[in-house]
Amino acid sequence: MECGVVATHLKVCPGEAVQVEGKILPGCKGFEVNLGKNCENLVLHFNPRFDCKGDANTIVCNSRRDGVWEDEERDTHFPFEQDSNFKVSFTFDTSEIKVKLEDGHEIPFPNRLGLDVLEYVAVEGDFKIQVLRFA
Repeated sequence: MECGVVATHLKVCPGEAVQVEGKILPGCKGFEVNLGKNCENLVLHFNPRFDCKGDANTIVCNSRRDGVWEDEERDTHFPFEQDSNFKVSFTFDTSEIKVKLEDGHEIPFPNRLGLDVLEYVAVEGDFKIQVLRFA
């Protein structure tokens, strides 16, 4: 069962964070958190995959420029569990996005688009969002 939320016309500036909390649904294949200017221009596509698109227990990060996906980066640190609550924080900077997982693991991802403000956040997939916080 896919769930989702989209927020547009935001103004998340460097040094600020987007925090997402929710429940990973039973039988989850994967979910994603997208940050950027709009759905065609994503500075970060954060995609934990339990069993999806040929990946198992892998976090895939990518960016999208004018609707075209760039090079994927993978992280095999995978603290997610199906049918459990989870939170993740994304700290925005002009050079990178720092992803901080609930267990303290951090994933730095470069700001490939050179954005100076985040205007778009979308959460999709087998993840029931409970909190979307800007700090």
